[in-house]
Amino acid sequence: MHRLTIDTAYLRDRLAELLGIPSPTGYTDSIVRHVCRELERLGLSYDITRRGVVRTKLTGKRHKPARALVGHVDTLGAQIMQLKANGRLELVPIGNWSARFAEGARATIFSEKGTYRGTILPLKASGHAFNEGVDELPVGWDYVELRVDAMSRARHDLVKLGIDVGDIVAIDPQPEFLENGFIVSRHLDDKAGVAAMLAAIKALTESGIEPDVDTFWLFTIAEEVGVGASAALGEDVAAIVSVDNGVSAPGQNSDEFGVTIAMADQTGPFDFHLTRKLVRLARDNDIRFQKDVFRYYRSDSAAALVAGHDVRTALITFGIDASHGYERIHMHALRSLAELMTAYVSSPVEITRDVNEIQPGLRGFTHQPMSRAEQRAAVPPAEESGV
Repeated sequence: MHRLTIDTAYLRDRLAELLGIPSPTGYTDSIVRHVCRELERLGLSYDITRRGVVRTKLTGKRHKPARALVGHVDTLGAQIMQLKANGRLELVPIGNWSARFAEGARATIFSEKGTYRGTILPLKASGHAFNEGVDELPVGWDYVELRVDAMSRARHDLVKLGIDVGDIVAIDPQPEFLENGFIVSRHLDDKAGVAAMLAAIKALTESGIEPDVDTFWLFTIAEEVGVGASAALGEDVAAIVSVDNGVSAPGQNSDEFGVTIAMADQTGPFDFHLTRKLVRLARDNDIRFQKDVFRYYRSDSAAALVAGHDVRTALITFGIDASHGYERIHMHALRSLAELMTAYVSSPVEITRDVNEIQPGLRGFTHQPMSRAEQRAAVPPAEESGV
């Protein structure tokens, strides 16, 4: 099956909507509701876990061995650590991101009495007051504070406003969609991936293609803090493909054009056979791609393995410049990513042994390339590998 045509206008519009909904980890109810409404518009039903992981399914010709594609709707953010004597707020980050990128950010505080706006500033913010001290201040969360746009000159003023320790702070995305296809914003990780997933679902449902096996689409709510796809997979799922950002930076091989197929992250190599199949599908369908290894990165796939799921895992990404900062991507990568998803979902399952998690004996077990001497000593494979 060839790649399907992706409605890029739809993809762009969905991304703009997602970016407009604050969703730091721990404050994702609104964006979960939004994703569910969009799935309804696409004609799909869905399940939701207690905490808000959304799962929908494209029914296949067979139930097992099912597949899953996973993206996350939660983003980076912050939480109030202390109410300061000067009426400002000490913060701790939600997720792993540098205070360097927090400085100057506009933000929304979600308190028991409603929302407040504010700006994250360095402790020495005025050059007229501190002169060179502004540039000499170290970088770190201990050296920034949130100035609230309300009458808050002392701690008791913050208390009156209803602001308290633990309140969640959402960082404004400030998106720009440029005519040349570049998109610049915070939180493209992983709202761009989610938009590409929705665009792929739209293409598949409109095509009328029936997948070889049931294919689940999961939208998780806590990937930025390491929880990811630890729940809601279901026992029938044998392979998951995470959809997330790739690291476009010096020393990396990711790109803002085409799909970046991750070969490994900090938890180790991704599944040999699943990754090789995605590479083959990209080549066969003339989808631009490159491979990369991520040293300081983990995704929904890693969370699934750590949670004890015996599944094959892979990661396909859109290259992103300045990840976890003020990010930049290109629509070409998002379109290519969605195309690869449609090619994967439309492809047949080749490792039929994966229908069961555990089976006796070697019959149907996969094999990997070996030297000729090793091949002569090995048990002949029963079938070709692929998932």
